[in-house]
Amino acid sequence: KSYLFEEMLSRISDIIDPSKIDVLIQNHTEMDHSGGLPELIKYLPNTSIYTNANGIKALKRHFKQDWNFNEIKSGDSIKIGKRTLTFLTTPMVHWPDNQFTYCPEEKILFSNDGFGQHIASNERFAKELPAGIVMEEAKKYYANIVLPYSKQVQKVLEEAGKWDINMICPSHGVIWTAENIPEILSAYHNWAYNIADDYKALIIYDTMWKSTQKLAYTISAAFEAEGIRAQLVNLQTNHISDIMTAVMDAKFIAVGSPTLNSSILPTVAAFLYYLKGLSPRNKIGLAFGSYGWGGQSIPILHQLLGDPKECGFAMLEPVQVQYIPDEEELTRIKSNLQRQIREKLNAM
Repeated sequence: KSYLFEEMLSRISDIIDPSKIDVLIQNHTEMDHSGGLPELIKYLPNTSIYTNANGIKALKRHFKQDWNFNEIKSGDSIKIGKRTLTFLTTPMVHWPDNQFTYCPEEKILFSNDGFGQHIASNERFAKELPAGIVMEEAKKYYANIVLPYSKQVQKVLEEAGKWDINMICPSHGVIWTAENIPEILSAYHNWAYNIADDYKALIIYDTMWKSTQKLAYTISAAFEAEGIRAQLVNLQTNHISDIMTAVMDAKFIAVGSPTLNSSILPTVAAFLYYLKGLSPRNKIGLAFGSYGWGGQSIPILHQLLGDPKECGFAMLEPVQVQYIPDEEELTRIKSNLQRQIREKLNAM
């Protein structure tokens, strides 16, 4: 990043005179990876920038400079003294210019945004932090950044799997070493192939006068009665990036909103459009909500969750109630939903 340039230069200078650097690998051109490049280049008079065609194009568009570029393609290698660097272009994981760089002599994969996490820590290695925290942050990173490009990730995992890797150095977060590489590779496989827990339901809602919340609790009870772990998430008190992380491994996604101005609540609308953009797949959806007279929120939710041009989930029957549900209505809703859940489980 540009505002961190002085710190970066100081750290580089502690190891080598910057003017002696003659090779610069640009794995990605997003500004958190390239913002300091115009200043850095001033200290590297003899350097060549190695990146792919999309990387060169993006850097020229960003900075309007025609630096000493060397275009690379997948499978290309360069020698840097005793070591070799081999390149794998990884377009749309998560920008067109993304690439991996592999050093076979050290068995190190410089994976760019792949396998990253947003962790700020004095520790440098995943093994130095609680495993649960690191994996949760890796999942959050994937869910909110990489998830729409899961098909591309599948291809990258196949290609990178041909290398002998003892260390993965992402551009964000801590470094993966031999102890935990199998775990993160397995997790990425599951995330890339949208493998969810068939026995987990996520119930996401906002409420006005608590009627939709009552439905959320009843829906949760129906899932629990059929042996499915249910997690309730109120959009007023949970950030959408955390909710998306939970979406990753839930098979059932229920979304609820009362009717407001012939539509859904703004918090629910914002979440659904965020959800659509991140494109989770292989989910079973449920729309629910309360209303006073119009009732438009429920068909809107059902359409946004189920339409192939929207989220494209397989849908259960929508749940709706006028004003405040009584116990008889809640019992009927629970019983009907349990029946549908059993049918879905039997069909899996």
